[in-house]
Amino acid sequence: MPTRADLSDEALRAAVAQWGSDRTDALLAIRPDLAPPSALAPLLRRGDKPGFVVEDMTDVDRFAPTGVELTGEALYLVEGLDHGDDFENASPAEALAELTTRGRTPLLLSEGIHWVLQQPEALERNHCFMTIGSRMTTATGKLDSRTPALWISNGTGRDGKERKDSPKLGWCWWNNRHTWLGIASAAGRSGG
Repeated sequence: MPTRADLSDEALRAAVAQWGSDRTDALLAIRPDLAPPSALAPLLRRGDKPGFVVEDMTDVDRFAPTGVELTGEALYLVEGLDHGDDFENASPAEALAELTTRGRTPLLLSEGIHWVLQQPEALERNHCFMTIGSRMTTATGKLDSRTPALWISNGTGRDGKERKDSPKLGWCWWNNRHTWLGIASAAGRSGG
């Protein structure tokens, strides 16, 4: 992954040394402009099944941090991760208002992918999550009505039978509710 982001092994080792290699309370992430979701998704694994981006999300890399400030650092820590299970059956719009009240920020799509790459058990069947901190601005300057999400394919429809049980990067409508999708968030982020 660092090679895809054009980061040296030394930079990665320095970040691990700075933040501690034994930490389990934080996630090491790479800025999304350096390691786009389309490059990261195929690295996801569930058993021997690689991850994939749904066919109708060819614009996945245009989903950028929205309402979430990142430092200029290539590598940063995401702290206080929460799967957002209490937001199952809440729309992203409803959840965002509550997250703001709680002093939390929604997880970015790239951070969600990093989470599953580093802790595959974060993605469980019927217990998956949206990453509403990444939105896409349309040509008219409005926010796209989709929001990215990570879940496990059932191998139906355009996914194809061969992708059954694969990690899937797809999307949901901003105002829709899903009983099996949480809305992931973080307590904070810190850079080098």
